[in-house]
Amino acid sequence: MKIKVGVIYGGETVEHEVSIISAIQAINKLDQEKYEIIPIYITKDRQWYTGDMLKDIEIYSDFNLIKKYGKNVVLYEKDGSFVLQNKKFPKSIVTDIDIVFPIMHGTNGEDGVIQGYLQSIGIPFVGGDIYASVVGQDKAFMKAIFEKENLPMTKYVWFYDYEYKNDSEEVLKNVKKLKYPVIIKPATTGSSVGIKVAENDKELVEAIDNAISYDNKILVEEVVANLKEVNISVLGNYEHQRLSVIEEVMSKNKFLTYDDKYIGGGKGKLKGGMKVPMKGASKGMASADRKIPADILDKQKKEIEDIAIRAFKALGSAGVCRIDFLIDEKAKKVYINEINSIPGSLAFYLWEPIGVHYSDLLDDMINIGIKDYKRKQNKTHTFETNILKGFTNGGLKGMKGAKGKLG
Repeated sequence: MKIKVGVIYGGETVEHEVSIISAIQAINKLDQEKYEIIPIYITKDRQWYTGDMLKDIEIYSDFNLIKKYGKNVVLYEKDGSFVLQNKKFPKSIVTDIDIVFPIMHGTNGEDGVIQGYLQSIGIPFVGGDIYASVVGQDKAFMKAIFEKENLPMTKYVWFYDYEYKNDSEEVLKNVKKLKYPVIIKPATTGSSVGIKVAENDKELVEAIDNAISYDNKILVEEVVANLKEVNISVLGNYEHQRLSVIEEVMSKNKFLTYDDKYIGGGKGKLKGGMKVPMKGASKGMASADRKIPADILDKQKKEIEDIAIRAFKALGSAGVCRIDFLIDEKAKKVYINEINSIPGSLAFYLWEPIGVHYSDLLDDMINIGIKDYKRKQNKTHTFETNILKGFTNGGLKGMKGAKGKLG
């Protein structure tokens, strides 16, 4: 009997289209002899749809087609099974699901929101849990943990939007303790959305205003001189980890932009308000210009591999992730930049050079998800207590009597 895998993607996020690309790639590479694949697309207004036509990326050029032919559903637990049920009459069960594979990038998907919902209903799912997802998406949280683990990082500061609006001079004074140029980032977005580099005070203010339009928490970091960007992927969980090849990412810009990552040299066309990859167009992060393996020293390679494992374990990551590094070529210094807990294209292009095909990578991720679920099921989640004993027959009077004890 095939394992029923519900692939969840899309969502209310600026990385909505990126998620669609990654998910359709994965759906087409999952082993259909082993898995029954159920696409679950979440629209930008948070409606859930399923249907076989969602496996074709062309359908996303016209939302009306999805609304007309797709089934608007909810996911919940019923009689020990996890089911997708029609929201509209007749409210019949569409299918049941054994495990969920979230391929959601950014806010409301990669940041613990969807993981929290899946965990609350008890369904097995692929990838990191709530905690790993939260710290993997929030760059300020992430850097605080990296700092505690003594991992090498560039100098940085972060602040809230209200602090800047209430006293911009004080915030700018603190930011200017860093050396120009600096890079300004919304703390919880991905895919380089909302990121700008500032060379002076005027550009700094413009970049902060831009970042605030995307997030309420802003991160500012010193730019690494003589920069070389390299990435590595880690597969596993807190107990076991495997490492991919290291790539060197090529960009003509000061940092790897959204276009570098997802538009690449391919052509796409705007349809229905979104960039739809056509034939020969973007393949997600796999379309970015890169050199594999990276042209780095053996010492740097070993350092990156060691830091990647330490970071992966410190954040409690699971499944596959991509960890980005910055190298100062002149000073020969390596800095960890950030982790991508659900990387674009699931970083399959970093595994194929060492003989791990995309289908095998997806299979490994699902197996890790199943094993982690079984391990968690063996833990104690409840314990016997008589804390409610006084409430059983006492009503409000019992509550008043217990108030002091509970406080």
